[in-house]
Amino acid sequence: MSENVEPKRGREQRVTKQRLAVDAAMGRLDDFVSAQELHRLLQDNGEKVSLATVYRILQSMTEDGLLDVVRSGDGEAAYRSCEAEVHHHHLVCRSCGKGVEVLAPAVETWAARVAAENGFTESSHTVEIYGYCPDCTRLRAAGGQETA
Repeated sequence: MSENVEPKRGREQRVTKQRLAVDAAMGRLDDFVSAQELHRLLQDNGEKVSLATVYRILQSMTEDGLLDVVRSGDGEAAYRSCEAEVHHHHLVCRSCGKGVEVLAPAVETWAARVAAENGFTESSHTVEIYGYCPDCTRLRAAGGQETA
């Protein structure tokens, strides 16, 4: 059975068993996850949802502001539940995928100034900083294996 309910933000969405499963799974995850990884997790938990449906739901949730999305160097999208209600940026671990939301007023000021200096209006930007989180840095320093 499906019904229409209004999500936290965004437009009205049709709530299906698949959307509820994706939403619940994303709520349990702390780190960024690809659509393929999420699909595997859902399958492992016995959820019946196709990869195409996972992609569609993740896209819809991203458009509604419920998920953050970052792109790796090869262009693959990774998603995480969005905690911040305001424009923010991310620190993302190259190894484990841990994400930290950061507010960066200096970046906001710089971006607005550069846009204005060049005659751009209604500009937007995205900033992700990739590196190694403290745990992965310690593991690497101790000679441990990188996970990604």
